[in-house]
Amino acid sequence: MHERAPAFSGSDGQSYSVGTYVDDAPDAQGRYGAALLFVRWSDAGDRPIGHVETDYLFRGVTPADALAPLLALTLQEVKRHLDACIQGQGREAEDEGRL
Repeated sequence: MHERAPAFSGSDGQSYSVGTYVDDAPDAQGRYGAALLFVRWSDAGDRPIGHVETDYLFRGVTPADALAPLLALTLQEVKRHLDACIQGQGREAEDEGRL
């Protein structure tokens, strides 16, 4: 059976899939960070054309400790994080235009 990552329509009208990532090594305090990575797909859905990602949402003393609460997020919570990332990306583009 083929498993596909959950897909979302972002507030920008683009299609995104979501994945998780966890640091390979702990930070200076010995904690691992975990975040969401959203891949933006072409209109045809045949290739990735960009991505946005959250800051670390959770930290833990092991990668599994950091990942567990990330995996417990509801789809609605994940969608809110996606839309916040898209909105933040728009603000960054506006700020760059003012330079």
